[in-house]
Amino acid sequence: MRPPLPFLFLLLILLTTATITTVTSSGTTKPTKTLPPASAPTSSPTPRTRTPTPTPTPVASSHPSPLDPKQIRALQSLNIPSKNACSLYKCDSSKPFSHLLSLRLSNCSDDISLSSTALKSLSTLQNLSFFNCPIAPIHFPNDLSLSLLSFSCIHSLHHLSGVFLSRFVNLTDLTVTNVPVNASGLYVIIGNMHKLRSVTISNANVTGYIPKHLHSNLTHVDFSGNQLKGKIPTSITLLENLQHLNLSSNGLNGEIPSSVGDLIALKNVSLASNSLSGSVPESMASLTDMVHLDLSSNQLNGTIPRFFSDLKRLRYLNLQNNNFHGVLPFNASIVEKLQVFKVGGNTNLCYNHTVLSSKLKLGIAPCDKHGLPMSPPPAKDNSSDDSENDSSDDDDSDDDSSQKEHHHGPNKVVLGLAIGLSSIVFLIVFVVLLSKWCG
Repeated sequence: MRPPLPFLFLLLILLTTATITTVTSSGTTKPTKTLPPASAPTSSPTPRTRTPTPTPTPVASSHPSPLDPKQIRALQSLNIPSKNACSLYKCDSSKPFSHLLSLRLSNCSDDISLSSTALKSLSTLQNLSFFNCPIAPIHFPNDLSLSLLSFSCIHSLHHLSGVFLSRFVNLTDLTVTNVPVNASGLYVIIGNMHKLRSVTISNANVTGYIPKHLHSNLTHVDFSGNQLKGKIPTSITLLENLQHLNLSSNGLNGEIPSSVGDLIALKNVSLASNSLSGSVPESMASLTDMVHLDLSSNQLNGTIPRFFSDLKRLRYLNLQNNNFHGVLPFNASIVEKLQVFKVGGNTNLCYNHTVLSSKLKLGIAPCDKHGLPMSPPPAKDNSSDDSENDSSDDDDSDDDSSQKEHHHGPNKVVLGLAIGLSSIVFLIVFVVLLSKWCG
C-alpha cells in the first residue's frame, strides 16, 4: 500500500523542524547573569559630637566633705556643675569643707567670664588648664598664682604677657600653645620658675634668644614655632635629665653644640626649619636612647655619620633639605628598620645602587663609580607617552573585540553546517520516498 503524499510531506516538515530546533539549542550558549562588581567598602561616617560645656577634669574622690560654698558659687559662675563636686572632681581632705585642686576649662562659650571673685575663691587650685577658651584674660590673685603647680593654656585667653606668666613661680609644668605671648624673651617668663620640669611655649610669637641658663631639672623643652634667634647655647647640654628637645621653626643659626652627646637621656630631638650650619656632631653617637631625630630644612653640611646605624632605638630620621654630600652610609636593613627616613633635597648626596634598591625611593640619585650623584635621565615627552598609551589601549580594545568574535564564531558555523546537513539528509529521504510512491 502506498502512503499518501500529503502525509509524507507533513512528516518531512515535522522532522526538519525538530532537527533545526535541536541543533539551534545545542549551538547557542546560554547567557550567564553577570553580577555587578562589589562596591569598595566605605568608612563609617564620623559621628558628630556635641560641644561640651566647660568642665573640670573628673577625678574620683572618696572624701565625704562637701565643697566649700564659695567654690560652689565660683563653679556656678563658670556654668560648671557643682552638685556633689567632690564625688566627681579632685578635692583636698580639709574640714569642714573640701577644696578643689584641679580644674580644666574646655570649649568655653562666649558668655563665660573669669571674675576676680571666682578666681579668689579657687585659690586652692594646683592644676589649672584652658583648652579652646578664647575668653579675656584677667589678673590672677596672688594666692592662686603661688598655689599653681601646673598651668596649661592652649588656644585660649586671646593673649598673654610674659609678666603674667612669670608670677607662677612654683610651677613644675607650663604649657602655652597657639597663644600670642608678649615677652621680650623666654627668660622673662621662666627665669624664676626654679621647680620647672616641663616647659612648652610654642607658636607664641616669642622673640629674643634661648636663655643661657635653664634649670637643671627640666626633662621636656619645647620652644618651637617662635621667632627665636641666635645660637643654641652650650649650657643647654647641661640638662642631664632632658628627654625631649624641640627648637624647630625658629631663626636659630650657628652649629649644633658639639657637647650635645652629654644629653644621654635624650629620646626626641627636633631642630628642623632653622638656619643651622656645620656638620652633625660625632658626640651624637652617645645618644643611644634616641628614637626621633629631625634635622631637616637647615644648612647642615658634611657627610652623613655612619653612627646613626648604631642607634638601635632610632625609628624616625629626617635629614632632608640640607647640604649633605657623599655616599649614604646605610644598608637596606638599616633603612627598613626606620619607620620614617628622609634624605631628599641634598643635591650632592647619593646612594650605592649595589647596596640599596631604587625601589626605596630615597629622593636622591645613585652614585657613579667616583661616588658622585649620577645625572638623571632625560625626561620623556608626555604627549608621546600619552599617544603610546592611547595606541596600546586601542590595540587592547581590538584584541578584546577579536576575542569576542572568535568566541561567538564557532557557534554560528556549527549551526550552519548542521542545518545544511540536515537539509541534504531529508532531501535524500524525500526523494527516496517519492520514488517509492511513484513506482
